Parts: sequence; C-alpha cells; structure tokens
Amino acid sequence: MPSLDRHDNVFVLDLGDGENRFHPDWLAAVGTALDEVGKAEGPRALVTTATGKFYSNGLDLDWLFAHAEQHQDYVVSVHELFARMVSLPVVTVAALQGHTFAAGAMFSLAHDFRVMRADRGYWCLPEADINIPFTPGMSALIQSRLDPRTAHQAMLTARRYGGDDAAAAGIVDRAVGEDAVRSTAIEIARAQVEKAGDTLGTIKARMYGPVLTALRDTANPLG
Repeated sequence: MPSLDRHDNVFVLDLGDGENRFHPDWLAAVGTALDEVGKAEGPRALVTTATGKFYSNGLDLDWLFAHAEQHQDYVVSVHELFARMVSLPVVTVAALQGHTFAAGAMFSLAHDFRVMRADRGYWCLPEADINIPFTPGMSALIQSRLDPRTAHQAMLTARRYGGDDAAAAGIVDRAVGEDAVRSTAIEIARAQVEKAGDTLGTIKARMYGPVLTALRDTANPLG
C-alpha cells in the first residue's frame, strides 16, 4: 500500500512495491496522502514514486471485472485522483523508476514534472491495443500535457517509450540513471517548495479548467 514520508519540505509518496494498480483501497490511501499534503502549511512539494519494477500499471481490471456494476463509480474515483493531482496547490514531481502504463501513465501526466529511469522501463498508453477507449476526461488530460504529435502517436499506436525516447518526446522532463531517479525528482521538487499555496492552486485551476471540468463530470464520465 502507498506510504507517505517527508524529507524536510518535500513529501515523498511511495505508491507501493507491486504493480500499484488502482484498487479502491489503493485509491483511498493515495487520497488520504494527498489530503495530508494539501492541508500542510508552509513551503512544501510532493514527489511520487514506487519501489520495484513498476511505478503503476493503472486500472485494477481484475477488481473491475469482478465488480462490473460499479464501473461508472470506479471511473469517477480514478478521474477524481487525476483532478486532485492536477490541481494540488503544491508542485508535484513523478519519479518513474519502473514501468508506467495506462492509467498509471495518465497519473504521471497529472503531475507538474516527470523524471524517468533512462535504461529500463517503459511509459505507455496501451488502450488501443487492449480495446479500452480513453474517457473524455482522460483524453483531455493527456492532450493537455503532451504536444499534439506526441499525444497522437502515444494514444493511437500504444507506443512504448523508454526513458530517453520519453524525454525526447517531451513526455518526461528528465531521463536519468536508476540511482538518480528519486533524488533528481526530490531536487526538482525542493527548488519549488516556496510556490506552495492558494495562488499556485488558483493558477493550476484556471490553466487546466477544461481538463478539470471533464475529469469532474460525474453525470457522464464514460462519454
């Protein structure tokens, strides 16, 4: 399960040591951690990372197929996680130490910055291959963070990007060695801790207003 630690003014949220799929309990634990970060006072920033082979493999499809009657409510909860991260009133950095797929990749895009391991691991939106269309909120999030050509390729071809390719495409801001992923993310976050607060939250909310509206559409989240 996710765990939250603090290094001076930088919160570090470890998403776990498995595939870190979006089980409802996992979503609730991440939400609690974001509550703590959001309510804290003073200079602060947030880094998310994980331990092991995966940053996140996205939706918990096994749970979803076993609870098909909760499909819409589940998607609403995933959208709310993305919206909360987009609008969190602190600078956020995703430290992608392992595979980052599907909704896990979208979660990384909800952060302000991304650092990825250069030598191993992939960032991928495989929805076209697994026959799961992007929701309107997901599409809006992806297209708000990536340039049109990269979004087109990533969404339509399910290309797997290694760290260097992801950096070249603008998906991540830095591609570094395995041992430097977390420390580089913390360094980026630490340089921005003074930005935390209501003004930053307002800037984000206005900059990404249409994205947040799409993600918070509880009446028709599936399109």
